[in-house]
Amino acid sequence: MKTYDIAVIGGDGTGPEVVREAVKVLDAAAKKFSLKLNYTNYDFGGERYLRTGEVLPESAVGELRKFRAILLGAIGHPDVKPGILEKGILLRLRFELEQYINLRPVRLYDARYCPLKDKGPEDIDFVVVRENNEGLYTGSGGFVFKGTPNEIAVQESINTRRGVERCLRYAFDYARKRRGGQPWKGLKPEDVAAGRKAQLTLSGKTNVLTYAFDLWERAFHEVGAKDYPDVKRDYAHVDATTMWFVKNPEWFDVIVTDNMFGDIITDLGAMIQGGMGIAAGGNINPEGSSMFEPIGGSAPKYTGKHVINPLAAVCAGAMLLDHLGETTAAKAIEDAVIKSVREKLKSLAAGKMGFTTEQVGDLVAAAL
Repeated sequence: MKTYDIAVIGGDGTGPEVVREAVKVLDAAAKKFSLKLNYTNYDFGGERYLRTGEVLPESAVGELRKFRAILLGAIGHPDVKPGILEKGILLRLRFELEQYINLRPVRLYDARYCPLKDKGPEDIDFVVVRENNEGLYTGSGGFVFKGTPNEIAVQESINTRRGVERCLRYAFDYARKRRGGQPWKGLKPEDVAAGRKAQLTLSGKTNVLTYAFDLWERAFHEVGAKDYPDVKRDYAHVDATTMWFVKNPEWFDVIVTDNMFGDIITDLGAMIQGGMGIAAGGNINPEGSSMFEPIGGSAPKYTGKHVINPLAAVCAGAMLLDHLGETTAAKAIEDAVIKSVREKLKSLAAGKMGFTTEQVGDLVAAAL
């Protein structure tokens, strides 16, 4: 029996509620596939901050570094000023644990829940690889003459060759692995004939952000041409990417982009795959500790009402197992989610599912 130690941070609002259902499903999968999952719970979040004035204890990062996988519910408390918890917990963990990849699968499970006309599961099935440690999120910049009519605010986007290249290599590797030796359906015959089996699209803004994305574009083609000739390289401006997400999502296989653009386009991806209730993501350090979470936030207005959709957290749990190498168990969870979505749920929206939060967790566990 394989044993895995997992850190659990329920967090704020509905975070603990959805995490409980994710753990319920993980335990069902563990039982089915002869795994042993040991959970260590941490109370980091708004309630702890309001009680102690401490966002993260000094020992937190070191403790979490011992775990290959962390399951996070949500961060964000209505009684805490925006930015304190997000920077003090989320960004700090992403940076100090060097989780330099944000991985966001965008997959539609049921056409009923897609807002796009005439688009189905065969059209919306791609992955966004977002650089997670650099860009505008490093906090570089500052104010001059703050609070005066002459105030100046500077926010700098930091992009290093090391940071860009390791993100690109992860994306190329992921695109290659994702195809599993079979050509992506969107490739043209001449690409398949040339031995290409996957497509990686760089989403940027080379026409305006001529320094940062000059670096991204040069590295993209240098790395791709030298080490990934089997992956087709494509480029799209980020504004065009948002248009095509809506008009032609089937054009995309794997997308790679910087921190800010990735943050924006993945929320659009969540909407076309059925909403925040189904959208999961991972903050990945391939050689260290990685953190998996539903991307919809803490949704405090639903706290304690038993109506929040836990499926994004459940899917985050599946991503966690996949990251640990338990791909069969991860796929079984996703298949159980698909079965529940297609056969049981009336909606993916909070309060409209036809079931309570706990009952949805029970449905997925039973489908396993």
